[in-house]
Amino acid sequence: MKKRHLPLLQPRRPLVGALVAALLTTNLGTFPAVMAQQPASPVPSRFKGEPVTLNFVNADIEGVSRAMGAILKQQFVVDPRVKGTITLFSEEPMTPREAYLNYLAALRGLGFTVVEVGGLFKVVPEADAKLQSGTVSVGSVSRQGDQVLTQIFKLSHENANNLVPVLRPLISPNNTINANPGNNTLVITDYADNLTRIAKIIAAMDTPSSGDVEIIPLKYAVATDLATVVQRLSDGGSGVQGGVPGGGATSSILVDARSNALIVRASTPARMANIRAVIDKLDKPMVGDNPMGNIYVVYLKNGDAVKLATVLRAAFSSTGGGGGGGGSSPTAALSQAANPNNQQGGGQAVAPLTPSAAPSTGGMIQADPASNSLIITAPEPVYKQLRAVIDQLDSRRAQVYIESMIVEVTGDNAAEAGFQWQGLIGKSGDSTGVVGGTNFTPKSGKGNLVQIDATGVTAGLGEGFNIGVIRKFAGQYGLAAIANLLQSQTNSNIISTPNLITLDNEEAKIIVGSNVPFITGQFTNTGTATTSPFQTVERKDVGITLKIKPQIGENGAVRMTIFQESSSLSDKVAPGTTSAGPSTNKRSIESTVVVDDGEIIVLGGLIEDRFTETNNKVPLLGDIPVLGALFRSTSRQKTRTNLMVFLRPIVMRDAATSNSVSLDRYETIRAQQKAEQPRNSWITPINESPVLPPLNTLQDSSKALSAPPPKPIRNPALPAAPASGASAPDPADPAASQPGQ
Repeated sequence: MKKRHLPLLQPRRPLVGALVAALLTTNLGTFPAVMAQQPASPVPSRFKGEPVTLNFVNADIEGVSRAMGAILKQQFVVDPRVKGTITLFSEEPMTPREAYLNYLAALRGLGFTVVEVGGLFKVVPEADAKLQSGTVSVGSVSRQGDQVLTQIFKLSHENANNLVPVLRPLISPNNTINANPGNNTLVITDYADNLTRIAKIIAAMDTPSSGDVEIIPLKYAVATDLATVVQRLSDGGSGVQGGVPGGGATSSILVDARSNALIVRASTPARMANIRAVIDKLDKPMVGDNPMGNIYVVYLKNGDAVKLATVLRAAFSSTGGGGGGGGSSPTAALSQAANPNNQQGGGQAVAPLTPSAAPSTGGMIQADPASNSLIITAPEPVYKQLRAVIDQLDSRRAQVYIESMIVEVTGDNAAEAGFQWQGLIGKSGDSTGVVGGTNFTPKSGKGNLVQIDATGVTAGLGEGFNIGVIRKFAGQYGLAAIANLLQSQTNSNIISTPNLITLDNEEAKIIVGSNVPFITGQFTNTGTATTSPFQTVERKDVGITLKIKPQIGENGAVRMTIFQESSSLSDKVAPGTTSAGPSTNKRSIESTVVVDDGEIIVLGGLIEDRFTETNNKVPLLGDIPVLGALFRSTSRQKTRTNLMVFLRPIVMRDAATSNSVSLDRYETIRAQQKAEQPRNSWITPINESPVLPPLNTLQDSSKALSAPPPKPIRNPALPAAPASGASAPDPADPAASQPGQ
């Protein structure tokens, strides 16, 4: 055979200090994608040929790839992202297959690999190999080397999802492993030699689970509840679902609800014996004197059952967890129940246990609003834990007695002085004459000279001191002149003391006043023969409104959110609103304050001073000194208003404090009623008004009501004649004479 020597292959770019040479002495053949898994299998025709010697030192990757293409007579395509140099050398000649495997190993060390796509060999980054690899195998791995392949493993016994976390650390960082739960397969993309190793691991783990099946009937425990606990114990608290083929569990437990039995399958007889021993220890009668088993009824003394049940569910659901394996909280174990996944088989429903399933009843704590009680379904240890929390939450809540004082002091001073006159110039028989004078309406609203003349002198004069001159005209007396002097003073002192009691952190509201109608609209139908007036009225509360929400702190301070409003009907009408209805005076305060127990705090107030002066005069004439007073009228008014709101909270933490405050208020009102009793009169014989009864009378009545009722005297009826074959009751036996015994 004649040897053929190929010339040296130069790199694409010159490299300083690098020698690129290829001493190839072979008859080139074709190169297969991968070698066979079994060493005894025949070598493909591509690898048949003479040995070659490699000598690439710091050579460009693209140039070396071309050399490999010449050796194997296979076209190589280098990805533009593949850059760098590579070193390949051999001390002695090697076969073309060995040369190609060394080439793949060198590329793998640089983060590159070769994929076969459509008969082409592409040199790509390792991260993209899983996307461009065209080689997909099903079953066992049939190739080796550093080429990236995609292998599909079909599992017969083990669950594919369980193997993913086991095999993922063995996969190259840039390659992938995925599980398909539908057909229980694994899809792995990695180097061929690594896939061979992983295939051996999968074959060792994908083995059938063997074990005996035993049906264990229960006497006292509920199968659904006990199966969850036993399944967790048998699986070591991992929470892996049992009873699924290939689930990876060493034992599985199913529930037969009809016979209240457990269907247990274990991998070994020893594990079966351990599970049976655990079931025997747990299947015991209820410990304690509770005749209802795991159901307890707790009657509340102070709390609200509906609200307390909501609080307990939220608290224990956050601490116990909603599922997952390995939870150590007792409430978590209770909140996990069997989720029936019924399968039809001989008319019997058998449900596998799912420890993470939540109960469909909304929790193990239910409220009965009618009796204000809690119904708890829980084992005794959990019930004791719940009962300790309930006892603390069902304690007597503190109350707050709030005294409010609304003080309003008003002073109104007014003074008026004016002069009015009028006259007629002419003779008694003249057809025309001249009339003139001044006419001012005082602040009091009366004493207008023209109005008085129109109705006669006796129609009424203005308030205050009035002096005037009258004259007779056409047989009638009329005022010719009148002087009006008035000074008024109005003082009011109003103290309102609304009081109320409320629980800690509960809002209370008191309204003392009247419900006044206000016209908001009106309509009159005048298009027909009959008139149909229509009005819309809105009623509003006018009076005193106090709304308080107290919150007691640990140090005795009381934080109060307050809204106080004082409104009243005004006797003054704004100009232009006469037909709009009544006007109201409104004063309100909305604030949040903190005050110590029993201390007084001022919320706020209003101090108002108002001065008003009104001058009515005749132009020019009213400005004349001294004589100008005959042509003007002057009024002055000064109003002063003082408004203050005070509050005093009293914390009542126990019944003694509450009784003390209540009795004090009771005696205060009773003393005021006695002080306001009318004096005896023989003319009006009704000389008494209602008075609260003395406290000792009420206390004696309450003691009589709280005393237990006397036992009824039994008067048993004469027994009837016994029937044939029955003996008469023995009179000496008391049980025989009582019905229902």
